[in-house]
Amino acid sequence: MEKAVALSCVFGLGMCFTLLGAISIKLMPRLKIDHAGFGWLISTFMFSCLIAVLIIGVTIDKVGHKPIAIAGFLITGLCILAMAYGKSYKVALTACLFLGFGAMALNTVGNTLIPHVLFGGKNQTAALNLGNVSTCLGLFLSPMMVSFLFRKTSYEKAVATLAAIALAPVVLALMAQYPKIEAGFALSDAFGLLGNPATLLAGLVLFCYIALESSFCNWLPQFGKEVIGRAKPSLGADAVDASSQRLLSVFAIAMMVGRLLASAIPAIGTHGVWFIAGSALAAGLIVLAMTVIKSPSLAWLLAALAGLVFAPVFPTTIGVTFPRFPDTVQGSLFGIIFAIGLLGAVIVPKAMGNLAKGASIQKSLKLLLPICAAMVVLAWILNKV
Repeated sequence: MEKAVALSCVFGLGMCFTLLGAISIKLMPRLKIDHAGFGWLISTFMFSCLIAVLIIGVTIDKVGHKPIAIAGFLITGLCILAMAYGKSYKVALTACLFLGFGAMALNTVGNTLIPHVLFGGKNQTAALNLGNVSTCLGLFLSPMMVSFLFRKTSYEKAVATLAAIALAPVVLALMAQYPKIEAGFALSDAFGLLGNPATLLAGLVLFCYIALESSFCNWLPQFGKEVIGRAKPSLGADAVDASSQRLLSVFAIAMMVGRLLASAIPAIGTHGVWFIAGSALAAGLIVLAMTVIKSPSLAWLLAALAGLVFAPVFPTTIGVTFPRFPDTVQGSLFGIIFAIGLLGAVIVPKAMGNLAKGASIQKSLKLLLPICAAMVVLAWILNKV
């Protein structure tokens, strides 16, 4: 049962991270906002995640997984329900604020359980890659379901369906057995992690990675709409919207494949930093190509390639960092490095939205190029400490 809870948690996380991108094409006209206004929704959600993950990481080390898992499913489902039926920008901002707490509860529970419940706790990096396939499943199903439901029913009912899916695993969370809380944790242990250079470096790698992934999750449909709309001006608006939303599903499917492949590579546990550096280099080349293409077919191909090369970075970063620290502080450690990482998601997607005013999302992708370069360097330094 605890395996089901862990996988349901990271599935819910995937839903949260792709929610705004999946509904953006309908949400923006519904709220009468532009790219910059939508960027504030992204930043509000990500900033909330940043604060929440620090609090939740320490709390799990102190009280265990069960109450946090239950709260995570409940908060996430209710916030998505608010996004479904709220009709004002204020309601959407408030829902994004609380959604960050639900998402980070699921994130921290899932990613601290997975290394212990998969592969018998023997290969944490491989376990995290395999377990986070479920995150990609959430990334995939949300835009796919929304794209289908938007053509069959109202906006409210379509998004409410996602809320029901997010709420359902709370039954599993109530019934599951969890690892016992290790004795000896103190708040000073969490603060002590800040003095370890591996903590800071892992956090900075995630800063780069989460900036990239969140930018793709939130802006990929708009990028697709621009490319497809220019290439096929005779195509109906609904058809362009549906095709653009499916780019997110292509991206998520490719991430699932990439993480499955990564989990089957024994060397990823010992040479994980080089997988991170290689992924960052490939990501830079893909982003560069995306800034100049004009073909919808190339947009689909590059979205798939981006998913493949992004796939191993997050779980591998966590997997090569956890073994350096005792189990008693893994919740706090995860909270700290993920909080540093979330700064990238707070800053970069919003900056892309600002740059796109008067230009395009396609051109604003150039902001991601120095981030890819920085991740290569940071991975190399992480290997040295």
